[in-house]
Amino acid sequence: MRIISICPSNTELVGYLGLTSNLVGVDNYSDWPEVVNSLPRVGPDLEIDMDKVEQLQPDIVLASLTVPGMERNIEELEKRKLPYVIVPNPKTLKEVGESLLFVGEATNTSDRAKELVDKYNAFLEKYRGLSKQISEPTKLYWEWWAKPIFTPGAENWLTEISTLAGGRNVFDDVPVSSVKTDWEDVKSRNPEVICVVWVGVQKEKVNPKVIVKRGGTEQMELHILEEHLFCRPSPKLLIGLAKIASILHPTIFPKFDENKDPLL
Repeated sequence: MRIISICPSNTELVGYLGLTSNLVGVDNYSDWPEVVNSLPRVGPDLEIDMDKVEQLQPDIVLASLTVPGMERNIEELEKRKLPYVIVPNPKTLKEVGESLLFVGEATNTSDRAKELVDKYNAFLEKYRGLSKQISEPTKLYWEWWAKPIFTPGAENWLTEISTLAGGRNVFDDVPVSSVKTDWEDVKSRNPEVICVVWVGVQKEKVNPKVIVKRGGTEQMELHILEEHLFCRPSPKLLIGLAKIASILHPTIFPKFDENKDPLL
């Protein structure tokens, strides 16, 4: 089966399912498994070069609607009669696990997918149990864009990750996936910890001065984190959970090992 993935989270799902050798092309932002770096690139996820996709003669294209604008890819795939599936757009950790099952069914790897989801759920349950030892959750502010400020609301996996890590998303009262807000609103919620995960921006390229110069951060811990461990709907979120939990409550949660993947 010749597979093309046109967004990073789908590429990661393929990697977990052991189908990396079936990939014949990926979008420009896919970076795991590392072997994808030697594959043909078909463009950024919002501007996929469908001529290249067609030339690679895929048996299936793994598409997505996780970002506004991706619907143009679907329209073009249909126009060219290219075989594709739209991987569901998960908002919860449970739905991220279900995405593995979906891709497993589409690629004839359902048994592998079920094994992975069992491990995935067991890991979440372990952290759910550990988080119950914490009587006063740490107040977290997640920033995934700076100008204007965007932060996850109640209907987002980062709110769940906050809870499982012994914290609480200070925007968990806003019943949406993504909240557009401002710094005064953030400050009024008195977060103890700022977690910066600017979407599409590598950790090394984040300038913390952008946040510090806003003022009022003196009493807040500031952590610049790897956005690919927190912002993509794939099982890599478990690594992100392990990292932030170990930062917030190092005496309760296991020591973080960046080389350890709970599913591999």
